[in-house]
Amino acid sequence: MSDHDHSNIKEDMNIVGADGVHLGTVDHLDGERIKMTKTDSPSTQGGKGAKHHYIPAGLVASVDGDTVRLSATAANAYDLFETADKTRG
Repeated sequence: MSDHDHSNIKEDMNIVGADGVHLGTVDHLDGERIKMTKTDSPSTQGGKGAKHHYIPAGLVASVDGDTVRLSATAANAYDLFETADKTRG
């Protein structure tokens, strides 16, 4: 799916899964990954431990207005999260 034009993905857009569940907010596009804001970090416990998370831009099904819709459900996309300090295997 790398043939999609991701240039219409902008800061502060909502990211939702194919099931309509809110997953996060776009911080910015980082190559072929979408960096999400720390405020949406699933690691946040009382505001501590927040990290930027990334999702593959290849999961984007469409961009509608200010919403990025993924081809995966929120739960499936959550399993594909990468953290800023996670190395790729």
